[in-house]
Amino acid sequence: MSDHQIAIVGGGVIGAACAYYLAKSGCNVTILERDRFGKACSHGNCGLIVPSHVLPLTEPGALKDGFQAFFSPDSPLRIRPGLNVGLWNWLIRFASRCNEKQMMRGAAALQPLLDCSEELYQELFGQEQLDCEYECQGVLYVYRTEKGMQAYEPTDRLLREKFNVASRWYDGNELTELEPALKGGLAGGWLYEHDAHLRPDRLLACWARLLKQLGVTVRESTQVTGLLSTAGQVKSLQTTRGDVVADKVVIAAGAWTPLLNRALRMKIPIQPGKGYSMTMPRPAKCPRMPLLLQEHRVAVTPMQSGYRLGSMMELVGYDESIDPRRIELLRTNSRHYLHEPDAEPVEERWTGFRPMTPDGLPIIGKAAPWKNVYLATGHNMLGLTLAPATGKLLAEQMTQNAPHLDLEPYSPSRFG
Repeated sequence: MSDHQIAIVGGGVIGAACAYYLAKSGCNVTILERDRFGKACSHGNCGLIVPSHVLPLTEPGALKDGFQAFFSPDSPLRIRPGLNVGLWNWLIRFASRCNEKQMMRGAAALQPLLDCSEELYQELFGQEQLDCEYECQGVLYVYRTEKGMQAYEPTDRLLREKFNVASRWYDGNELTELEPALKGGLAGGWLYEHDAHLRPDRLLACWARLLKQLGVTVRESTQVTGLLSTAGQVKSLQTTRGDVVADKVVIAAGAWTPLLNRALRMKIPIQPGKGYSMTMPRPAKCPRMPLLLQEHRVAVTPMQSGYRLGSMMELVGYDESIDPRRIELLRTNSRHYLHEPDAEPVEERWTGFRPMTPDGLPIIGKAAPWKNVYLATGHNMLGLTLAPATGKLLAEQMTQNAPHLDLEPYSPSRFG
């Protein structure tokens, strides 16, 4: 083992992936998690691994969607900026990037990460015992109306022609033959066959066991409160359970990263994007594959041991309350598409925060003010998808191996 002591702040899927690849490189690794390992956004998300999600959220139509959200209580998007100066600044930055040029630049940066993670997941499932209900059946984008179909068709063509992301198109009749759980009369959809899904809480449970075997220490209920440093180099981390000495530090705290801005002497532009999910038994007429009900922004994930509906993007700060109306909206919107959109009993009603960046790209690499601090955060809605590539890239950089991808598009310094 290496003599280097590496502390990772954050025990979600990104922190777990970083710990895995660093430990495999021979480093001594300790994960510091403010709550329980794998509990936050890595726990209740919809478990989709989507290399097809090449386009970042900074699409030209995003501003229109945001404006409409102010006036629709049933919109899956909700923004409550109030007097939150940080959110207003984030929204201005985001708005400045909602154009085709910035979208295409972001897509060109995202695709290598997506493709790399797809390959690394195949390696992981081939080499390690990760019993997390992984299935590669694709993800089916479903449209209720012809208007919706026509609006999405240029995007599908763009993905195919510019990024070689192929799909299979189905009209309404073919759609119900492919997926009998869907109601008749729908307009159609596209199947992205290389996408996959798994049960995220089980993935994190498996990764916890694997990390323990690799000698990684996981310290739960340990919140980082400050950094002790000399000449731009962190010597130890102050936590609610005592100081932790470290030669190198990784900040993989997801949406909670900005709470460390003062300690890091940085302004990391991440906003918590609140999402909801509900988990229940599989209905009698359960979908065979994951669905994205596009016009109502609901994800449907049929897992081997359960069934999950998820959606919503709320920019409302760190409000951890569960609004029962938003949960009920998942059911209501799914009824437009599915014969049996839900089942009883509901096993879990959940909310979590996605780490949203204004350009839709993750933040990966060395933090400029520091000699030994690295960031692995800001993965927006793609943390599960991008975790292996992020972990491997960061481990390569930290162990002075040549990164297999160019890190410049994800650099923390890009925000100034």
